[in-house]
Amino acid sequence: MNTQTLNIALPTDLVKRVDQLAKKEYRNRSELIREALRAYLEDKSAWEEIYMLGESAMEKMGITSEEDIDRIVYEYRHKKG
Repeated sequence: MNTQTLNIALPTDLVKRVDQLAKKEYRNRSELIREALRAYLEDKSAWEEIYMLGESAMEKMGITSEEDIDRIVYEYRHKKG
């Protein structure tokens, strides 16, 4: 694995929490921060995909405002049958 060293500044209390968790999980600080960053980036990517799918669905349905969404939700909740 190619690596690059970064120097970052973190609040002391955050470093203490990282160190405590790393010790509890028998890992070092770098491993824990790498995993946390990887998880964050995956989560961000997933939410971005969800947002893009929502935008696409809105465009197909002709939704252009929050009022359109409110109307659709109201109609769905109050439909007969």
